[in-house]
Order: sequence, then C-alpha cells, then structure tokens
Amino acid sequence: MQCFALSEQDHIAHLVLNRPEAMNTMNPAFWRELDGTLDQLHKDGTARALVISSTGKHFSAGMSLDVFGDAISMNDQSAEGRAAIYDLLLDIQSTFTKLETLRIPVIAAIHGGCIGGAVDMVTACCIRYATQDAFFCIQEINIGMVADVGTLQRLPKLIPLAVVKELAYTGRRLPADKALGYGLVNEVFESQQAMLDAAMQCAKEIAAKPPVAIWGTKQAIHYTRDHSVEDSLRQMGLLQGVIWSNAHVREAVMAMKQKRAGEFPALAGLASFKDA
Repeated sequence: MQCFALSEQDHIAHLVLNRPEAMNTMNPAFWRELDGTLDQLHKDGTARALVISSTGKHFSAGMSLDVFGDAISMNDQSAEGRAAIYDLLLDIQSTFTKLETLRIPVIAAIHGGCIGGAVDMVTACCIRYATQDAFFCIQEINIGMVADVGTLQRLPKLIPLAVVKELAYTGRRLPADKALGYGLVNEVFESQQAMLDAAMQCAKEIAAKPPVAIWGTKQAIHYTRDHSVEDSLRQMGLLQGVIWSNAHVREAVMAMKQKRAGEFPALAGLASFKDA
C-alpha cells in the first residue's frame, strides 16, 4: 500500500497520508514516496498550492520503528560508522527541506497526534491548521535521542524559545489551543472536515493569485527569516526586479474591478540538466 494519495484539482495539490492502520508512521517507503512526490510537484509547475492532510486517529506518529531496526544501520561502534550517521541524517533532512523550498505554499491540516518526525514535517510547511483534538509532541527525547530532522531548527523561529526548550526537554504534549496561542497553528477547528475545508479554501485563494508573485513572496519571507533587514531589503530589490510583470498587475487590477477570477500563466516547468 502506498503511503500517500495524491490528487490535483483547480491547481491545488492534495497529499493525504493514508496508512491509518500504522498511525501514518514514517517508514522507508514514506521517505522515498514523499521525496519523489515533492520533486515532481516542484518540476511540473501546474499546482499552485499544496495541502497535506491525513487519515485515521492521528496525523502521524512520527518515525517508524522500522527505521531504527533492520531498515537502516546506525553504526556507533567506530568513527567511520558515526560519520556515516551524519550523512544519513542530511539525506533525511533534505526531504522535509523540500517542503520549505517547494515553489508553492504548503498548508498542513493536522488532527490527532503530530508526533516526533511529524513535527519536523509540519514545521517545514507555510501554514498549519489544527483540530481541537490535535497535539504536538517532540517524542525523540522520550526514546533517548535528540530530535534531528528539523524541529529544533525551525520551531524556535515559530514559537517562543523557552516553550521550545520545555517541549524538547520534557517530551510533553502541546495541545492545539496552546499551539494556537503560541502561533504554531493559524487556526483551530471543531472537526477534521471543517479544518480541511478551511485549508482548501486558503489554497483556493492562493491559487487565484499570479503564481510567480506567490513564488517571489515565499522566497522573500524565507530569506528575511534568516537574514538582517538590510540584507533582506537588498534581496527584495533584486527579487522584484526579476519577477516584475506589468501584465500581471494590470490583469489582477482588472479582475478585481470586474469581480472575476484573474488569468495568470503557470510557473514554468523545470527540466533537470542531469536528466537531459
């Protein structure tokens, strides 16, 4: 059984985690499929927003125990083996980084448990919606290890540092209402369907804008997060100079005046030099 169901309609891609019997844990197939799916979405340029939701009781219970068993060898018996752990982690980290660098916004719709590796995943998304029963847990400390696929790097940029430390040191659960108060999630909903409807509505609004302007906005926000105001303003000048389109602005203004949907070109498809 595949780990995901992927659909695309009206320029909105919807990725659904569909291993509810395994609490949507992240086994080796999960990483292969997600990596390939994100690569394809990035290259195609047809989708203008991506919604990620899930099935079953929990959004995801995080890394599958298979990963720590026979699937991947973590050799701590030599310097060479420990050095290989470093390269292995960089490879795993790169998959969730693709969510962050994807050319389109990513919206996570979270219900039930968002545990361990799932926190790594959703912190790489642009927007997070949650149900009332949702909770977040940095599970890694509870099984004797350090969270290592992005949570400790991205979460401090989303919520207060002292809260991150409390969660990371104790492995406590952060309920949806507190996550909302800290700014980790954008909104909390009474039901999973209401949450998904809101996520799809948000994606629809994003998809109605010029895709290249959305691309530029995402680039600018992420650059600003990690750079000074002065550097970010300079980058903004270069970025706007690259993507400015009088035609897009005219069409957007006319569409608003005429109360109709604007018509904008899709992002260009990407061809890899390695595949040529």
